[in-house]
Amino acid sequence: MSIDAPGTVAAGIAGVLLATFALAYFWDKRRLLGRMLLAALVVVLLTATCAVQLNRLTVAYPSWSALVHEPARGASLSAGTPRRPGGGRFLTVTVPGRASGLNLTMGVYLPAAYDTAAGASLRFPVIEAFHGYPGSPSTWIRRLDVLRHLDREMAEGRMAPTVVLFPYQTPRRLLDTECTDIVGGPRTETFLTQDVAAYAAAHLRVRTDRAAWGLIGYSAGGFCAMNLALRHPERYTAAASLSGDSGPAIRIGDGSEHTTNNVAWRLRHLPQPRVALYVSWAADDVESRDGSRDVVRLARRPLSVNPVELPRGGHSHALWRRMSPPAFDWLSGHLARGVPFPS
Repeated sequence: MSIDAPGTVAAGIAGVLLATFALAYFWDKRRLLGRMLLAALVVVLLTATCAVQLNRLTVAYPSWSALVHEPARGASLSAGTPRRPGGGRFLTVTVPGRASGLNLTMGVYLPAAYDTAAGASLRFPVIEAFHGYPGSPSTWIRRLDVLRHLDREMAEGRMAPTVVLFPYQTPRRLLDTECTDIVGGPRTETFLTQDVAAYAAAHLRVRTDRAAWGLIGYSAGGFCAMNLALRHPERYTAAASLSGDSGPAIRIGDGSEHTTNNVAWRLRHLPQPRVALYVSWAADDVESRDGSRDVVRLARRPLSVNPVELPRGGHSHALWRRMSPPAFDWLSGHLARGVPFPS
């Protein structure tokens, strides 16, 4: 039974109920030490069950082995995601961090056209997809059903055939980096903007020019997408934020969370680059709503922003499942299409 299976949570609830019943039944039949041990068992089982349910929502740990092995060890992202006839391929690779010093696994979606005779001579556009915190690339696969969305949008012509990358954003699953280079810590920004691009150029048939590279993310990943696009306009042409805030929720160590690693600050104080942003949020999600509205309000040419406000949905996977297909379609419309290899 997998760690995020409904049966795991059910087993935990059953254990809590049994332990609670035993505590009540043996209360007058055991001495103080026995009562304390039974009470401790109830607390431990309840805590573990809550942790499993939280993990089901975030997929921070996609398997039992992931509790022991960190992303750098190559934990599988593709388990439980069978290929669909006519759809793309999904595989897991390890990206060597020659620039960042990080060696992390990454999910790779290859569109159906990638494996056709015509596609064999093409270089494809690329989208990097960032997860939230807590979370992992598996959240895109298991909770947001992104592979089915990508297959459908490309098959029906709303997206051009595109390679989509799902990198880890941290060497430790419960360490929030907000896709930045933490002072004295992991250089996640360097990994995502340099090492991932270098790996894709060396091992995949992709375009390497900025016109063909875009970013997307939900929650903390939405901030990542906007922030990295503004910080690296020479590398990315467009970015989509789903419920992202305008600033990071962490201390980076150099104060830049208030300045150069803050989207709102950059838009107020620095020249705005020729980048296109898709900014989507729910009106009942106060934090991301206010931050997203700030981005829209502060945007000036040559930066362009396409705002999308939904009336409700909160800060939830259900909302991001709805947001994802139109956001990917919009991104595809702003990226250059696949091109033949130079002759």
